[in-house]
Amino acid sequence: MAPTMGGIESGSITELFGEFRTGKSQLCHTLAVTCQLSVDNGGAEGKCIYIDTEGTFRPERLVSIAERFGVAHAEVLDNVAVARAYNTDHQMNLLIQAAAMMTEARFSLIIVDSVTALYRTDYSGRGELAARQMHLAKFLRGLLRLADEFGIAVVITNQVVATVDGNMLFPGASDKKPIGGNIIAHASTTRLYLRKGKGENRVCKIYDSPCLPEGEATFAIGNGGIEDAKD
Repeated sequence: MAPTMGGIESGSITELFGEFRTGKSQLCHTLAVTCQLSVDNGGAEGKCIYIDTEGTFRPERLVSIAERFGVAHAEVLDNVAVARAYNTDHQMNLLIQAAAMMTEARFSLIIVDSVTALYRTDYSGRGELAARQMHLAKFLRGLLRLADEFGIAVVITNQVVATVDGNMLFPGASDKKPIGGNIIAHASTTRLYLRKGKGENRVCKIYDSPCLPEGEATFAIGNGGIEDAKD
């Protein structure tokens, strides 16, 4: 089994998908801090690159999460390189800049939140689907190359769309599916489905993994990031 960074496998892509407000970005903020912790404390002792495509990154969240883990927030902020992507070509070019940065310093994690948002706006017509999937596949290959070459963990978030077929035949099946189809399915080694639970709790389900059985865990979102579920 490949080495992990706080439970996130390095050298591969882990996808977090779910509806709005299910905790995807909050989990990313928590990982941006915990990846900097020592190996003994479940971290990877490396910096983080955070590609933000929807304006969801909040440095003040890193400060409160850093306080929870007892690390200096100024140092934590210095170790997170944030880039806002404004279109899909810009998103692609940021990978080139990320590779250059990784040759000069020790990075352990790259986050793309969200990987598909700009593709939905840049390629909005049905006739552009093939071009969108081709561009997205190229971007994901770039991420995989970084993961392989530098041994880092890669975390991407993804949105969902409602399905209109088939699920009536399978009672209990989810009526939501992640965007990107087979392109993202084949690129992602581990896929985690996040959904709302009772009250303020959230549920994370292992949707697809080569080494983990199906299962789910309940968690909460607090000032210190991702926390144990509330009663």
